[in-house]
Amino acid sequence: MKKTSTFQNGLIWFGAGVSIAEILTGTYFAPLGMTKGILAIVVGHIIGCALFFFAGLIGGRTGLSAMETVKMSFGKRGGLLFAFLNVLQLVGWTAIMIYDGALATNGIFDTGAWVWCLVIGVLILVWILIGITNLGWVNKIAMAALFILTLVLCKVIFFDGNPGADTSAFGEAMSFGAAVELAVAMPLSWLPLVSDYTREAQKPFAATLASTLTYGLVSCWMYIIGMGAAIYTGEGDIALIMVKAGLGIAALVILILSTVTTTFLDAWSAGISSESLSKRLSGKWVAVVVTVIGTAAAILFPMDDITDFLYLIGSVFAPMIAVQLADNFILKRSSLGLAFDWVNLAVWLAGFALYRWLMTVDIPVGSTLPDMLLTMALCAAVRKLLPKRPAHD
Repeated sequence: MKKTSTFQNGLIWFGAGVSIAEILTGTYFAPLGMTKGILAIVVGHIIGCALFFFAGLIGGRTGLSAMETVKMSFGKRGGLLFAFLNVLQLVGWTAIMIYDGALATNGIFDTGAWVWCLVIGVLILVWILIGITNLGWVNKIAMAALFILTLVLCKVIFFDGNPGADTSAFGEAMSFGAAVELAVAMPLSWLPLVSDYTREAQKPFAATLASTLTYGLVSCWMYIIGMGAAIYTGEGDIALIMVKAGLGIAALVILILSTVTTTFLDAWSAGISSESLSKRLSGKWVAVVVTVIGTAAAILFPMDDITDFLYLIGSVFAPMIAVQLADNFILKRSSLGLAFDWVNLAVWLAGFALYRWLMTVDIPVGSTLPDMLLTMALCAAVRKLLPKRPAHD
């Protein structure tokens, strides 16, 4: 298999970070004000990206896909639960990203959002059929265009806007802890995917670090653009801001390219996860089916508020990765010889319940960090207390 360079990995995650969903999520931070908002965004991304790094490193070192690494902690069949849940969340993400991209694009050229859903869906299919290791020059052109256009967007918002704009339309200020959690949620949503890309890296550590830093910085940037748009222009519709700035075709390019480069990763990883469910499935063709389903769902269903979806992803995958980190970096054990690792499945369930409870408590660092630490501690403690058993049935 053709290996990906550190630079290619960085490019992939630059594309993932430049996302309409992240800009729109950033608008929710506006009522906090610029200083507190930026602090919440940065703290959340430090927490989320630290987890992102370690999750990617497991895949890079083992050469296994994200869902195959999950089997190392939950057993060959136990890991199938998370592969299935991951495919479901990725179908959801594919639909949400196409919906957001089409809605924003339709704000520039009003031909009907369904038309743009189809255009974006077809372009994602093209990306999938080219394949991740053959995307070199296509991705370089796309990323260069995105980089320039996001700089233009920053200029329009921060230099031409008014910092005293009315932000009441974006609702009441959430607590600082809730804001941190909303910032953690986006890198956290990529945890079940990152190993799908680092496993193919020539230099696993360097590629994982480059992926983490690139994604973290770009994602923070997108959140701040969204928050800045709301604070400086009083407008959360990025397409409308671009139209007012006279960007026209340039706006169309950035909206479509950013949606395609991010959603491609969702659909591609859904395909890779499906291979964990059955060896008969072809990842590439499952990715095609996921894109078609996502496009249809984006046309048929409204998907305007994704905060509950993000928190649900966090509650499922934060304790999952906590168990993996405990097994890989603290206990240095594997359950690949087992069908089900019932102990770790029980620890994950406890972590899931804990996360849902922590969401009802206002903690300055959000729910993910305490949930991860407590779940890791529980996993390590249970293993120390239980008599040692061979890692096979």
